[in-house]
Amino acid sequence: MDEDDGVRDNTVTHSPTNSQQTVSDDDEIDYTTKPEFYDPDLDDKNEQWIHKKRQGRVSDAVLSCPACFTTLCLECQRHEKYLTQYRAVFVANCKIGNDKVLKQNTSRSRKRNRGSERFDRNDTDSINTETFKQVCCSVCTTEVGVMDQDEIYHFYNVLPSES
Repeated sequence: MDEDDGVRDNTVTHSPTNSQQTVSDDDEIDYTTKPEFYDPDLDDKNEQWIHKKRQGRVSDAVLSCPACFTTLCLECQRHEKYLTQYRAVFVANCKIGNDKVLKQNTSRSRKRNRGSERFDRNDTDSINTETFKQVCCSVCTTEVGVMDQDEIYHFYNVLPSES
């Protein structure tokens, strides 16, 4: 019969386990050559690098971008009340958004409102306002915090890790 008639050839197809010997990945790896991207001393080198960068100063955490995991800060101080917020002076991989300026009313009336803090983008004439600039990750532009008038960074959208 012809294959054009819709009838297949009667050859038996064997499964890979029956027709050939199964080889594991470990059998194919050549352990006599040194792996190209492996350094057994890398952790020690990284620890020495961070100690050199900090110059003996202690940090509460190393902060990273929550979207792309880029390192943003090596030295920071954790907020006493809000445990997921940090402040820092020296940062890396951060971009200041000058186009978005936030203003916060710092008058005593705020304290009477049970401590609620309100950012107002339009109030430019008030004497008792504090100005904040948006801070974003320079790699993926995710908003990670704000910078105040004293150029102190306040991070609230970051991933902390032990330092």
